[in-house]
Amino acid sequence: MEPNDSSPPDTQALLRATKLLDHDDPSIARLIESRGWRSLPQLARVGAAYEFVRNDIQFGYNARDEIPASRVLADGYGQCNTKSTLFMALLRALQVPCRLHGFTIDKRLQRGAIPGWAYPLTPSRILHSWVEAWVDGRWIELEGFILDQPYLIAVQKRFPAARAFCGYGVATKNLQQPSVEWCGRSTYIQREGIAEDFGLFNDPDAFFATRGANLPPVKQWLFEHFVRFQMNKRVAAIRGGRVGRYAADETTLDSPR
Repeated sequence: MEPNDSSPPDTQALLRATKLLDHDDPSIARLIESRGWRSLPQLARVGAAYEFVRNDIQFGYNARDEIPASRVLADGYGQCNTKSTLFMALLRALQVPCRLHGFTIDKRLQRGAIPGWAYPLTPSRILHSWVEAWVDGRWIELEGFILDQPYLIAVQKRFPAARAFCGYGVATKNLQQPSVEWCGRSTYIQREGIAEDFGLFNDPDAFFATRGANLPPVKQWLFEHFVRFQMNKRVAAIRGGRVGRYAADETTLDSPR
């Protein structure tokens, strides 16, 4: 699926730095210079940034969604919203206009990726986003960077017969062949888990200002200081093939709807 909106963007608004899209931070400038991305054609620049965010930034849970791109880069891991922030900052630093599309996803998508005891604490609908980049006169929807390749391969190996699948951070019609590889077209890995569509935002700052956060203050404190570390341990164990199955994780994982 490609966006129907083919009108040229407001380039100035979709290239500017914001509090979260801090692409003027020295760490982001150093990364881009060290990789030589500025010398690439536009489509290749998008692909290089996409592959970096997809695989060099591992799938994992940051302290909160509303952290700047430079913090995500320093953490070295992220989930849908934080990886989107970093990817947008890289695109804007590379002079590629981009915007954010905001959603919620069904919590079933998280089943298996987080410890069983933490699953009941998860909101029934979770804020979600993907990035839309303006390339060669068209919008491309990019979501397939959320899961790093080693993690996704580990999930595929756990469920070799699965096709339509919802769980472990995945919601796709074909687990074995999801549309995540960069090829100049839209990519997705959690689209089939979308519950609500909140529309387009110029930046993640506007999205979170409008839609708030996933957790109330007390749960956010617990998540930031305790729960997310246990979640990240489980994600790392899944990636390394060190987690056995248990019933609470495997329920309804074969259907994204």
